[in-house]
Amino acid sequence: MPHISWRRGGDPGKALRELLEEKEVVVAPGVYCPAVALLAEKMGFKALYVSGAAITGLLAMPDIGLITLEEMAIHLRWISRVTRLPLIVDVDTGFGEAVNVMRTVRTMIEAGAAAVQIEDQLLPKKCGHLKGKQLIDAEEMAKKIVAATKARGDSGLVIIARTDARGVTGLDDAVERAKIYLEMGADVIFPEALRNKEEFEEFSRRVRAPLLANMTEFGVTPYMAVDEFRRMGYKIVIFPVTTFRASLKASQRTLETILREGTQESIIDELMSRQEFYELINYRGYEDLDSTVSKDVEAMRKL
Repeated sequence: MPHISWRRGGDPGKALRELLEEKEVVVAPGVYCPAVALLAEKMGFKALYVSGAAITGLLAMPDIGLITLEEMAIHLRWISRVTRLPLIVDVDTGFGEAVNVMRTVRTMIEAGAAAVQIEDQLLPKKCGHLKGKQLIDAEEMAKKIVAATKARGDSGLVIIARTDARGVTGLDDAVERAKIYLEMGADVIFPEALRNKEEFEEFSRRVRAPLLANMTEFGVTPYMAVDEFRRMGYKIVIFPVTTFRASLKASQRTLETILREGTQESIIDELMSRQEFYELINYRGYEDLDSTVSKDVEAMRKL
């Protein structure tokens, strides 16, 4: 069928590792459904991010650890089925302790993940840019990382360790935790909720590893461009919830227009056309597939 995932015959983790070896920064926009993933791929992005906050938001729930492993896996399977791009997947706190993390990793590999991102918060977790977060001991997080490395087996799965220490115990603790997580086998470090350019630069100087920067909206991190993160030594930049927020805002404006005007005609230019959507999902490919099957049936009946 059209868009069947390439992962049946390839290793997405190894593909992501190859991207990390290149000079360019890996820019990974958040995708919360297969159609948006297809759109991002067609626009030229090389990797995608599946945000726990966005998927939780799609289910109309707050990002406090309510989403389950299977709910994340279901959405990941839907997305990985249509895109060839490596998928970085937010698995919150790993859905439990070390043994749970092993199951999480195996489930995510089966669902098509190129990388899993695990954070060092205590449940109930919170958005990294909110107050009131609590941390697990660095030793407990170390166990989760070791468990993840064991569970990935011979796959190329990239393990991203996120620390929320900056907003709880300070930048120095975030640095020290990052070093511990690297020693335990993390491939990439994600320092969440840094406050300014100077903190990003300092973290990069003190932690020698591939680093991930979160360029989210409405948080404590100021808006910075990808080139700025590149100059500071960051290898991955994610925009985790941007497309989800944009879609909600556009839907809100559309609903207001229909309610006010009784028609969508005034905003028709703001909508993706039927033809554009058909091209996005390769509608013609499905028609061709159906035609091929019909021809095969005719040929077999003539035998």
